[in-house]
Amino acid sequence: MKLVSWNVNGLRACVTKGYLDYFNVMDADIFCVQETKLQEGQINLDLEGYHQYWNYAEKKGYSGTAVFTKIKPISVSYGVGDRNEEEEGRIITLEFNDFYLVNVYTPNSQRDLARLTFRLEWEERIREYLIQLDKLKPIILCGDLNVAHTEIDLKNPKSNKGNSGFTDEEREKMTILLNSGFIDSFRHLYPEMTDKFTWWSYMRNVREKNIGWRIDYFIVSEKLKERIKDSQIHSHVMGSDHCPVVLELH
Repeated sequence: MKLVSWNVNGLRACVTKGYLDYFNVMDADIFCVQETKLQEGQINLDLEGYHQYWNYAEKKGYSGTAVFTKIKPISVSYGVGDRNEEEEGRIITLEFNDFYLVNVYTPNSQRDLARLTFRLEWEERIREYLIQLDKLKPIILCGDLNVAHTEIDLKNPKSNKGNSGFTDEEREKMTILLNSGFIDSFRHLYPEMTDKFTWWSYMRNVREKNIGWRIDYFIVSEKLKERIKDSQIHSHVMGSDHCPVVLELH
């Protein structure tokens, strides 16, 4: 089984930059996107063979998630638990026969950390939600989680210490999540690999010089550990300030 996750930073723009070419080449069983930045009716994607599920933000041109899947899910929910009114369109959960897929676009703490408190509360809620789901079936969590967990997950850890996405608080929340029965699939396979990033600033030459952050993940339940075949970062794929990440399961 092949799963892909990509923060497209505006799906309409990404489609003009080769999104569908990559989508067709990958031929994924499940393809998740974040930061779609659109409302219902603003795009018509003809994805033959795929069921489409969208969670739109109420605010126009902001946030939003979608899942395109060949496998019809048993059920689909939006938001966390009963909070299906979730107004920023950040979460879609699909239930399949032997796992739950949770596609997430985690809130950014913002440059001045104005949203850090909101972000940390979000992390608590999400972790509890995942733990409860995991009691029922194994979890595959994917998306832009907006945190570089360890120092090898970004190019310049010293100068970024305390910045949004690399605060002690955000990194600790990731540690707690992983200690709750979940695995960072990429680090599980490649624990010491450096210079593998999924997001780069739009500042000049930053991507060419690979001055990036690894903030996009496939995190899976411990129960799925033996099924992990590969976890890849497709940094060669353009079209967004993020690149796609790929999980292959036996």
